[in-house]
Amino acid sequence: MNLGSRNKVKMEGGMASMTDLIFLLLIFFIIMSLMSNNNTPIDLPNADESTELPPVTDPVEAAVIVTADNKYVVMPGGDLEHPQEFEEIKDAAAQAVINQGKNKLKIAGHKDAKYEAVFQVLALAQANSWDPVLAYDK
Repeated sequence: MNLGSRNKVKMEGGMASMTDLIFLLLIFFIIMSLMSNNNTPIDLPNADESTELPPVTDPVEAAVIVTADNKYVVMPGGDLEHPQEFEEIKDAAAQAVINQGKNKLKIAGHKDAKYEAVFQVLALAQANSWDPVLAYDK
């Protein structure tokens, strides 16, 4: 008498669900790449460039310095001992860019400054159609 099971269970997985999953992930990544916003041009150093600062050729360069306590100083003419709030420096930054005769604004931030403080200056530069240049140091 044969008491063995006649119903065999298949142990192989179906590939249809795997291809559905891969197709959905592909659609997700295509849509996310199209939705990304890359409108703010930023002058960053390349990996093969040295990190030495170039010599200063234009001493009257419009710059905004973000301090460690997330306050701002507009150069030239700013006082590092008395940094100001963001709303107070908008007009001074615009005047500095107009006085230099170029459409560039140099942005330098302290390593402890918040990213939001630097991005506020980037947004100001973008709103006024200035070219932001991020300053970096070793």
